[in-house]
Amino acid sequence: MPFREVNSKMVEATVAPGQKMYSQRGAMLAYRGDVSFTPNIQGGQGGLGSMIGRRVANEAAPLMTVEGSGTVMFGHGGHHIQVINLAGDTLYVEADRLLAFDGTLQQGTMFMGSQGGVMGMVRGQVTGQGLFTTTLKGHGAVAVMAHGGVIELPITQGRPVHVDPQAYVAHHGSVTNKLSTALGWRDMVGRGSGEAFQLELSGNGAVYVQASEEKL
Repeated sequence: MPFREVNSKMVEATVAPGQKMYSQRGAMLAYRGDVSFTPNIQGGQGGLGSMIGRRVANEAAPLMTVEGSGTVMFGHGGHHIQVINLAGDTLYVEADRLLAFDGTLQQGTMFMGSQGGVMGMVRGQVTGQGLFTTTLKGHGAVAVMAHGGVIELPITQGRPVHVDPQAYVAHHGSVTNKLSTALGWRDMVGRGSGEAFQLELSGNGAVYVQASEEKL
């Protein structure tokens, strides 16, 4: 079910009988029709394993299951909302940035170290972002939150993109990530942003970057 962008901080989705969608708790702003919102204790489409993964990653933000027939308006904290449409690929996004997504998408978790090695683990320690990243795979729409607007940067073979880890929102496609240091370890004391670290994404896909380094 596609999202309609009402403005930069609000989206509307149509809920139809027999379909589900998931949203972050507190994301519903208003709705029309016969729509229900119930806490999801199974961690969304990913089931129990996804829920456990989120708790291990300290990303246990509860999800709400949205069902019925009507339209729902979503927003949260005045954050900018970016709609991402998936056509069979996988989106990597931190759980606290998820606003709402199609119930048809399969949810899971990925340990950042599995792509970035030891430096992928360092990324989580330095920036305060989770070592685990939520994955959403399949055909459907996802609404994610960010600070100050979002830009989509294409990633192509031979042309990696370097991103400040704290400005990173999400990425999709056949992409690998690696955290590199722009300074020596001694120079990095007290620094946690792009002056010291760069998240290098290579392959084929796209990365979404927010205008502010502020965390949600």
